[in-house]
Amino acid sequence: MFQRDHLFEWRTLYQNVMLGPELHHQQTPQTISRVKQMIDFYGLKDFSDSTPSALSGGMRQRAALIRTLAMEPSLLLLDEPFSALDYQTRLDVTDDIATLIRRTGKTVLMVTHDLSEAVSVADRILVLSGRPCCLKADIPITFPGQITSPVKRREHPHFSVLFNRVWKELKKDHECE
Repeated sequence: MFQRDHLFEWRTLYQNVMLGPELHHQQTPQTISRVKQMIDFYGLKDFSDSTPSALSGGMRQRAALIRTLAMEPSLLLLDEPFSALDYQTRLDVTDDIATLIRRTGKTVLMVTHDLSEAVSVADRILVLSGRPCCLKADIPITFPGQITSPVKRREHPHFSVLFNRVWKELKKDHECE
């Protein structure tokens, strides 16, 4: 899933999210049912026949996630998936997507330059150096009471502790071995 949703304007939301199964000839009743359930779960059911221009930025990102999940990948690669959204929408969509991903049990590798986003979403943060790239730190992210909601994590006092730890690792000079 990329920074931009890359939805095709000439296709409806439903047609866009079914693109992968269509191209791979996997439009089975099970896939169609699963995709329709995801569309409903994300509150997009009333927009299934709408084109992308009729959708908000958050709705478009949700559609892009559904399109990604439609192929049932075992690993999701997210490249700054929320960067094109305004701040409020970004918080809402981040919370929604994190909740869905945790429910599906998928493994996610997300690239972000937003420390708050990383701390609020991640179970683990890998801090990388500049070029040539090497691993500077591997930081487990845990919150008391197993809080998983990104919005609730941002409100928790432990958030600033973790944020500061990641920030310090970013600022340290590390040499690649």
